Amino acid sequence: MEEMEEELKCPVCGSFYREPIILPCSHNLCQACARNILVQTPESESPQSRRASGSGVSDYDYLDLDKMSLYSEADSGYGSYGGFASAPTTPCQKSPNGVRVFPPAMPPPATHLSPALAPVPRNSCITCPQCHRSLILDDRGLRGFPKNRVLEGVIDRYQQSKAAALKCQLCEKAPKEATVMCEQCDVFYCDPCRLRCHPPRGPLAKHRLVPPAQGRVSRRLSPRKVSTCTDHELENHSMYCVQCKMPVCYQCLEEGKHSSHEVKALGAMWKLHKSQLSQALNGLSDRAKEAKEFLVQLRNMVQQIQENSVEFEACLVAQCDALIDALNRRKAQLLARVNKEHEHKLKVVRDQISHCTVKLRQTTGLMEYCLEVIKENDPSGFLQISDALIRRVHLTEDQWGKGTLTPRMTTDFDLSLDNSPLLQSIHQLDFVQMKVPATPILQLEECCTHNNSATLSWKQPPLSTVPAEGYILELDDGNGGQFREVYVGKETMCTVDGLHFNSTYNARIKAFNKTGVSQYSKTLVLQTSEVAWFAFDPGSAHSDIIFSNDNLTVTCSSYDDRVVLGKTGFSKGVHYWELTVDRYDNHPDPAFGVARIDVMKDVMLGKDDKAWAMYVDNNRSWFMHNNSHTNRTEGGITKGATIGVLLDLNRKNLTFFINDEQQGPIAFENVEGLFFPAVSLNRNVQVSTVPPRVTAASARSASKAARGRYIDP
Repeated sequence: MEEMEEELKCPVCGSFYREPIILPCSHNLCQACARNILVQTPESESPQSRRASGSGVSDYDYLDLDKMSLYSEADSGYGSYGGFASAPTTPCQKSPNGVRVFPPAMPPPATHLSPALAPVPRNSCITCPQCHRSLILDDRGLRGFPKNRVLEGVIDRYQQSKAAALKCQLCEKAPKEATVMCEQCDVFYCDPCRLRCHPPRGPLAKHRLVPPAQGRVSRRLSPRKVSTCTDHELENHSMYCVQCKMPVCYQCLEEGKHSSHEVKALGAMWKLHKSQLSQALNGLSDRAKEAKEFLVQLRNMVQQIQENSVEFEACLVAQCDALIDALNRRKAQLLARVNKEHEHKLKVVRDQISHCTVKLRQTTGLMEYCLEVIKENDPSGFLQISDALIRRVHLTEDQWGKGTLTPRMTTDFDLSLDNSPLLQSIHQLDFVQMKVPATPILQLEECCTHNNSATLSWKQPPLSTVPAEGYILELDDGNGGQFREVYVGKETMCTVDGLHFNSTYNARIKAFNKTGVSQYSKTLVLQTSEVAWFAFDPGSAHSDIIFSNDNLTVTCSSYDDRVVLGKTGFSKGVHYWELTVDRYDNHPDPAFGVARIDVMKDVMLGKDDKAWAMYVDNNRSWFMHNNSHTNRTEGGITKGATIGVLLDLNRKNLTFFINDEQQGPIAFENVEGLFFPAVSLNRNVQVSTVPPRVTAASARSASKAARGRYIDP
């Protein structure tokens, strides 16, 4: 009930309502507060002058705010009329609730009457402090407003529930604990206030004083006060005016302004409005419940934001530390290269120094030797060695002249670190807008299945602002197993072929961009066809095959046998289909069966190891696979005959029928993999596929029961 307390306080004084009255705008005021905010209007704006001019339309006349500027737009307060002698000139005061209240222009005359009965200045107006609507009071003054006794009762119960000990109602400053309650006065007294205000003498001696707790109970159990009519104070409310939406007395109906209005019983309307209020509260209760859940969500978000902040800061520090570590490692690598270059230069220079030093020593030794030889005085001995010495000197001189005195290495390091891209990257290092795409929406009206294929279409939500770079479509295995990716790309439509017949697949889609992947869409359930239904495939057929009837009928332009396949492949379950012989001339032997996609197309079906077939003429039939003929069976075909093929991949066998009768034993066993319906024929035969059907039960009902539907193992 603590949240309700603001509803029980006067917007002017900020305290609990005392003798609240109801303004025509449905807001409430204390009687005393209403009297305090009265403002006197000029004579020309009085109700009497308006009625005399014929402009009055009701008991309460709302002021034209454009003319009177009673409400101040600047400070949301209340002001007086400028230019009138009756306007108050003292500064306005502010109530505890922030409403600005002007004090009366002059002290009110001393009176012992209650605020409601005290005389009101002539031509007074009042402005609602909540909705700012202003109205001029009539001759009744504040007595013209009904009293809100329901609000009084609610305040009384609220205060009783809040007070641990009942307080005296007459203490001016700090209320003391009440010791008695007068049942006649309906007032709680402390001992000093009882002796001062309720002495046990005179008429008050007959009043009954009870303990406060008993007084609380008696007050709660006291009969409800009956509200009286504001126009006829001696009359109680007995009816409800539907047009004016207010309780009225019978005298209002006979004499007053409600005489021509629709009225209803007060008790019935009381119950009706209680019911309407209860229904309205139900909706408001739902909103309040949602608001509480929303607040819980927001508080959880605060906690989550704090946790995410700590986690993000740790991640940021780790990323920056990783960059610093990488830079330090690169720094070490570059320093190693500089040291290597340094060592290389020093080695080259030192080797050249060592080489030049040795050669200079040799040259110096040769020079000293030659000078000593020149000093010799033996001509014959000198001439014996002079030629050799001259050659050595010239050779040594030539060796010094071949770049020997040029440094092999420069002192500069021919390395320049290009750090501008890295510096630019560091300056541009910033947070990216970490937003993943919105969850895609599967468009149910465009999603469908056909045979064992499924087409799915999706789109981004209409209000999505984050672009998607692509989509990932996932399907399960048709048996409730794990999802697997079947498409990754930018398109918003995809057809998945090669699914199992009579299977239920679950599909979902998600979007992705550089930031990440969105949530999965809602799962879409797809049901493939129960029965295999196919047309012949012109794309894989031999060029001599002739197609008609929307590829449901085939013949051939050659006298040699040519092969044509159906468009639908089977790898799981039980499948049955039929073909009719539309034309049969000169007793050819067409073949019917199943084949791999890469079967030979220019020979009879069954000649290679990629086909399993029954070929038949007008008298008998044979089974053939890999050019091996078996199980000759009597009974052939004519024009109009029906050939049935039963492929049971559960039991891994193949059986043939002619005119609903099984032709021979089970033709082939241990067949598994992906198979396509197949036919081989020449120009003397024309066949057509037959729409799926379920044949009548017969002696072979075990096999025939599977016709026309796919059985999921």
